[in-house]
Amino acid sequence: KKMRFKATLVIMLFVGFSCTEDELSLVNPNEVVIETFYQDGDELTAGVYSIYASLQAPGLWGREYFFTHDLRSDDNEAGGGQLEAPRARLLDGTNDAANAVASSVWNSFYQVILRSNAIIQAGPGVEDIEESLRTTLIAEAKFFRGMAYYELASIWGGVPIYLEPAQTFNGFKPRSSMEESFQQAIQDLTEAAANLPSKSASEPGRYDRGAALAYLGRAQMFAGNYAAAKTAFDAIVASGEYALFDEYDDNFQEEAEYGVESVMEIGFADVGDFNWGGYGSGDGIGNERTVRSQEYSAVGWRNLIPSLSLLEDFERVSKGDAKDDPRFAKSFFSIGDTFNNGESVLEETSVQGNTVNFEGVDQKISWRKYSIMYKTDPGGYLNTGINHRVIRYAEVLLNLAECELETGNPSAAVALLNQVRARPSVDMPPYPTANYPVSTNDEVMAAIIHEKRVEMSSEQIRNRDILRWRSEGKLSSDPISYFVANRHEMLPIPQAEIDNNSEITQADQNPGY
Repeated sequence: KKMRFKATLVIMLFVGFSCTEDELSLVNPNEVVIETFYQDGDELTAGVYSIYASLQAPGLWGREYFFTHDLRSDDNEAGGGQLEAPRARLLDGTNDAANAVASSVWNSFYQVILRSNAIIQAGPGVEDIEESLRTTLIAEAKFFRGMAYYELASIWGGVPIYLEPAQTFNGFKPRSSMEESFQQAIQDLTEAAANLPSKSASEPGRYDRGAALAYLGRAQMFAGNYAAAKTAFDAIVASGEYALFDEYDDNFQEEAEYGVESVMEIGFADVGDFNWGGYGSGDGIGNERTVRSQEYSAVGWRNLIPSLSLLEDFERVSKGDAKDDPRFAKSFFSIGDTFNNGESVLEETSVQGNTVNFEGVDQKISWRKYSIMYKTDPGGYLNTGINHRVIRYAEVLLNLAECELETGNPSAAVALLNQVRARPSVDMPPYPTANYPVSTNDEVMAAIIHEKRVEMSSEQIRNRDILRWRSEGKLSSDPISYFVANRHEMLPIPQAEIDNNSEITQADQNPGY
C-alpha cells in the first residue's frame, strides 16, 4: 500500500509541475456549452423553452416578482408581524442595496437575458431548421430580452446591457443610462413584434405579436414616447384578437386561463411542490406551482393585505357614488363572505393578522385575486397552478386611454375608460360621474389614475405608474407615504452587482444608497 501511494504521489507531482498554466484546460468535456449545443431546430426550441421556465422561477413570477412590485406600491399593507424583514423594508422604504427580495429579481432577469442572448447568437448558424421556425425562435428570444430590459430599467433605471453571452470571467459591462436601457428594450421589442406570429389557439402559452406590442407600448410610455406607444396599443386593438371577459373574476382563476382577455401570462400547473430553492429555473428540478395564493390569501399566510387607501379608492354608495363597484367584492374577501364554491363562510377566527378600519369598522379584509379559495376550503397550504396574467387587455385599453389624452384626444380616452367600466359583471356608470368629472385634461387624468387602480389593483402595475406619473407631474399628491426625493425613485443597484462587476463602482449607485 505504501509503494502504491508513493507512486501515485510522484505522478501527481509530475503532472502538477510539468504543465504550464496555458496548457491547463478550463473546459469541462462533460458539460453542454452554447457553441456545441444548438445544432438543429429541436435544440434551439429547447433553448427557448428554458427562457419560459426562467419566468416561473421563485425569483420572478413564482414569488419575488409580485412581492417586489406590490411592496413598492400603495396598494398593500403588512398583513401582520409575520412579514419577513426584507419584505417589510421594501414596504416601508428602509431597504438597502443588499435586499434579498429585490436582488433575486435582478439576478433572475439577467438569467433571462443570458438565455435569450444564447438563442440570438446561435440561431442564425443553426443549419437543420426551417427558416420560419428560426425566425420565430429568434424573435421570441428578442421579446424576452426586451421584456427583461424594460423590467430592469423601470425598477432600477440604467442597467448593464449584455447583447451576447459573456466569453470570459471578466466580460463585465458598465452601467448604461436609463435612456439607453429603455432604448434597448424598445429595439428588441420592435424587432420581436415584426417577426412573431399572431395569437395562436394551438399554442396558447407561446408569446406572440400581441405580447411584444403590449410590452413595447409600456416601454414607450416610460420613455415618454406616447405617440409611439399609442401606435403599439392601437395595433393590438385593431388585431381583433382580444376582448374583455364578461366576468371580471375570470382573469384570476384557473378555468379561464389563456382566455380572450389574456395578452401575456405565466403558465403554472398544480404539479409537485413549490421549488423554494430554485432561483434559477429550467434545471430539471421543476417548479410548476406558485405560492401567490398562500402568501396573500385570507386562509393562508396573509403576508400582504389591501391598503386602506386602496379600499377607499373604490366607488361606494357610502361615499355618495351611484353604486358599489362590483370589483371590490371580486378583488377582496371580507369576513362573512362565502368561498369554496359558496359552500363555506369565512370566519374571523380562521384569518390571522391585522385589521383595517374601513368605513368605520375594524375588520379583516384580504386578497381574493389569485386565491384558490374561490373553489376550495384549503385549511392550510395553498400552493396552486393558477396562471399569472402579466398583461390583460384591460391594461392595454387603459394605457391607450392615457396615450389618447397625451396626444390630444381626451374624448377618446374617456370612451376607453367607459369600455372597461361597461364589462357586464362590473357595469359601472360611465364617466363623467359625480366624483369624477372629465371636463378638463386634469380631470380625465384623475379618472385614468382612479380607473387603472381599481381595475388592476395589486397586479404589479401601480408602483411603476406612480414612478412615471411622479416624474411627469401627473400626481396631485404623492401616494407613497415614505417617499423621499433622490432616494425612492428607483431601487438601488444590488450590492452584489457592484462588488462583483469590475465595471461598476459605488459611484454608479442610485442616489440615496
